[in-house]
Amino acid sequence: MVSGAEFCVEDNGPGIAAEHIPRLTERFYRVDKARSRQTGGSGLGLAIVKHALHHHDSRLNIESEPGKGTRFSFVIPERLIAKSNG
Repeated sequence: MVSGAEFCVEDNGPGIAAEHIPRLTERFYRVDKARSRQTGGSGLGLAIVKHALHHHDSRLNIESEPGKGTRFSFVIPERLIAKSNG
């Protein structure tokens, strides 16, 4: 386990089926094919998060259980966290 600061966002929504998890960070991928840019985003958000985390030596972890919700988390390595002087 990497030491650092863990960040997590989770919900108690419908969850995401296991077969979609590996593709969630692909550009323009949408679980719900009925959604479009006019009705719900561009499909770029998680791809941008994945690349930003990669540049900070971290990765996005996605855990989901259909019917219970989804948890997105990542750890920023300790060496990248500013130390306070106070």
